[in-house]
Amino acid sequence: MNGLFNYKYSIVYIILIILLNTLFGYVPLVQVLSTEISPMDWTVGAVYVLRDFAQRELEHKVIFAMLIGSLISYILADKNLAIASMSAFLIAEFVDWSVYTFTKRPLSQRILWSASLSAPIDSSVFLWIIHQLNWLGILVLSLAKIMGVLIVWYGWRNREKRNLSDRLKVLTANQT
Repeated sequence: MNGLFNYKYSIVYIILIILLNTLFGYVPLVQVLSTEISPMDWTVGAVYVLRDFAQRELEHKVIFAMLIGSLISYILADKNLAIASMSAFLIAEFVDWSVYTFTKRPLSQRILWSASLSAPIDSSVFLWIIHQLNWLGILVLSLAKIMGVLIVWYGWRNREKRNLSDRLKVLTANQT
């Protein structure tokens, strides 16, 4: 049981992928500014937040958690939604991997760069595959993801500041 606790964010990430993919198929679209969007669009930011925590647990192997969630979604949810979700996740993961691998910036900055680049791209791919591509849907999905990521960014930025402050205290204490 303790071993599973070490992967708590990854497990919740998989469950959330399945839950959101299933709900996207059942929650009806609503009319907003003469455009149909899914109310579920506002919830996808939670997946981004959990993916970032799962990535800390699994590193680049987080792709396997996404594939497990997508496979189960394919069995339980609408097949087209599961394929769209998996395609969007794969693109987002590739962008995230690129940002995390090739930039040498602090983690809090990589989180922002990654979300800013991947959110509009994977949102467009998802909506295109499910035949709901529209500017408002892309905007809502992207904003929801970026808002979720801003929560993670804020936490990491504060953690980095605390770590730097603690190191400075140790250095100053050692000098006296």
